[in-house]
Amino acid sequence: MLFHYNWAVREEWFAWCEEISEAELLKPRTGGVGGILHTLFHVIDVEWIWIRVLQGKSDFNDSFDDYRSIRQVRELEAAFRPEVESFVLNWNEGMENREFRDTGPGGNETLDTWGEVVRHMIAHEIHHVGQLSVWSREIGRKPVSANLIGRGLASGKRG
Repeated sequence: MLFHYNWAVREEWFAWCEEISEAELLKPRTGGVGGILHTLFHVIDVEWIWIRVLQGKSDFNDSFDDYRSIRQVRELEAAFRPEVESFVLNWNEGMENREFRDTGPGGNETLDTWGEVVRHMIAHEIHHVGQLSVWSREIGRKPVSANLIGRGLASGKRG
């Protein structure tokens, strides 16, 4: 349900961005990975990379410099979503406690579970949506609602 929540909110942010000038979308902001559009690129990129890493596949090495319009970021999301959604929809209890070993840049190895990684992915996007909300207020615009209630996610009707 929380992936569907993130995807619904993301879609609303895309629509929000279409009403904002490219200069505002690209403007560097305090906190986060850059600006509004760069942050949307980042959450899409990170979501897909984690799914790929869990499956033992190669990750994505493109730069935000290649995706500097809302159209390009939407196209990237559309390209990545089928694989992410397939993984999420095929999640089962047996995947929850699978070990995930990660070696950090300093060579330190950490041991987590797939369940922890998946929940991190959800929290990661929610964190960045909060940043988008702050930035939208800074430019005098109403942010997208982050409310989970009223979206019909638990009942299966997406709305």
